[in-house]
Amino acid sequence: MTPKASPRANPTNLELAILRVLWEHGPLSVREVQKILDAAKPTGYTTVLKMLQIMTDKRLVDRDESVRPQVYRPTVSQQDTQRQLVRDLLTRAYGGSVKSLVLHALGTSRTSAHTVREIEKLLDDMERGAK
Repeated sequence: MTPKASPRANPTNLELAILRVLWEHGPLSVREVQKILDAAKPTGYTTVLKMLQIMTDKRLVDRDESVRPQVYRPTVSQQDTQRQLVRDLLTRAYGGSVKSLVLHALGTSRTSAHTVREIEKLLDDMERGAK
């Protein structure tokens, strides 16, 4: 009997910041990740190293030990991570109500006419697919 893979926990804020760097730039060393993060907010090398070690244990990233310095790459896609985070938010904060989540999201900030048209198109496509 093969063991069932345990579901991944939602990434912390720092883990998500590191994943964003890796999604945008591709596989990087600890130093390269640290320099990119440091440009936005001071982040120490040892902090990034420790986080990448934790993220490796959590299977959020893989480490390529065949090269020096070692490089890290995400094992999860940005799209899958965003879906997971939205599902969690939907369940925990909105009791599963997509309508409440969408209305709150749209009411939180000014939405451009272009974005509204994109949302309308998405809804139209969904409605056509449901029929």
